[in-house]
Amino acid sequence: MSFKNMTIDELIGLRDELWAKYEQKKSLNLDLSMARGKPETAQLDLSTPMLDKVRESTHFICEDGMDVRNYGVLSGITEARRFFANILDVGMDNIVIYGTASLTLMYDTVARAYIKGILGSKPWCKLDKVKFLCPVPGYDRHFTICEFFGIEMINIPMDENGPDMDMVERLVSEDESIKGIWCVPKYSNPSGIVYSDEVVRRFARLRPAAKDFRIYWDNAYFIHHLYRDNQPEILNIVTECEKAGNPDMVYEFCSTSKITFPGSGVSALAASKANIDETIKFMGAQTISHDKVNQLRHVMFLQNKEQLKEHMMKHADIMRPKFEKVLDMLEAELGDADIATWTKPLGGYFISFDAMDGCAKKIVEMCSDAGIILTDAGATYPYGNDPRDSNIRIAPSFPPLEELITACEVFIICVKIVSIDKILESKKKGYIKTNGTYYR
Repeated sequence: MSFKNMTIDELIGLRDELWAKYEQKKSLNLDLSMARGKPETAQLDLSTPMLDKVRESTHFICEDGMDVRNYGVLSGITEARRFFANILDVGMDNIVIYGTASLTLMYDTVARAYIKGILGSKPWCKLDKVKFLCPVPGYDRHFTICEFFGIEMINIPMDENGPDMDMVERLVSEDESIKGIWCVPKYSNPSGIVYSDEVVRRFARLRPAAKDFRIYWDNAYFIHHLYRDNQPEILNIVTECEKAGNPDMVYEFCSTSKITFPGSGVSALAASKANIDETIKFMGAQTISHDKVNQLRHVMFLQNKEQLKEHMMKHADIMRPKFEKVLDMLEAELGDADIATWTKPLGGYFISFDAMDGCAKKIVEMCSDAGIILTDAGATYPYGNDPRDSNIRIAPSFPPLEELITACEVFIICVKIVSIDKILESKKKGYIKTNGTYYR
C-alpha cells in the first residue's frame, strides 16, 4: 500500500512500530558497511594463485628479452600491452600500461593537462576558467579530482541510455572553457546504466569548441557482469572517434583493480597514437617505469580475454546472490510503498537508490547511528550537493551475505521512518512533533 494514501493515524501507528524495530537493531551495536564497492575476501582469494606466477623458474624475462626486475619500458611490457589491446579491441600503439589503479592514471592525465596542456594547447593552469561536464549521479572520485584542480563542474542528467546528449552537444559546442566530460559508460557508478550505441556514436561525433576537449571514458566495469547469459556490450569509443574524424578526443581508462587485487593491480590507457606518445613523453618526467613484475604476473595469470571472462564469472557467482538479495528485500518491503525507486543493474558494483526528495541525508544519518555505514548522501553529485537530497549509493559487495541482510533490514527501516516523517509534514495540521513522535 502506498504510504501516501495512508491516514495520519495509520502513519503514526506504523512509525511507532518501525521506531521500536529501529531501537532494537540499534541495541545490537552493529558495525557493518555498504559504503564502498570493495570485493569481499572470497573474491580476493580467486587471484591469490597469481602471486606464485613470477618466480625464479620464469627467469623474469619477457618475450623481447626485457628483465622485468630492472628499469625501463615506460610504456609497459609487450605482453601487458597486447593483453589490454586485445580486451579493449585497440591496436598496441593505442595502449600504455600504468601502475596499480586507473584512478591514479586519471588524476595524472588531468594533472598533465593542467600543467603542460594537451597536444600543444595552452595549459589549463594559465586559463581563467576550466569546466568539466559530470553525468549524475556519478563517481565521487571523479568529482574530487576536479575539485582538487579548481575545475568547475556542471551536472548532466542521465536516463536509461546514458547522459543527456542534447545538453552535452550544446554545451561543448558553445563553451571553449569546457575541457572534458567524465563517463562510466558500462554499469555506471552508481546507477548501473549501460550507454546505448546511439549515445556512444553521439559522443564520438561531438564538435567541441575547445581543441583540447577530451572524453574521460572510465571503463572501470567493462567486464564486470553479474550474469553469464545477459551481458550487454557497448560500442568501442576509440574506434567510433576514429570513424567520426575525432581520433584524439577520447582517453579510455581501465584496470584490474576489481579483477585481481584493488590497489595492487595494473591499469591501462587507450587513446590515439598522438595522445599515447604525449602521455609517455610526459610520464618520463615522473617515473622510469611502472611495476613490470606485477604486469608480468597479471598476464601470466589472466592469459587472454577468454580466461579473463571465466575468471570474472567466478566473481559474479559471489556477487550475484548479494545483489539479488538486496533487490528482493527492497521489492518486498518498498515495492508498493511509493516512497523510493532503485536500479536493477546487470553488472558493476552498485545499486542506485532514490528516496523521496529531502530524505537521503537523514536516512544515511539514521543508518550510521544504528551502525550501518553508507556512502555520504550527496557524494554522487559534484561538491557533495544532490539538489534533491534523494540519491543513495548502495554497495552490496563487501559484507558477507548474512551481514548484508542485517544491514539492508536496518536501511529499509530507516527509509520507511524518514519517508513517513516527510509525508506527515505535509499532513501535520493539528499535530505537533516531540522527540520524534507525533501527537494531536
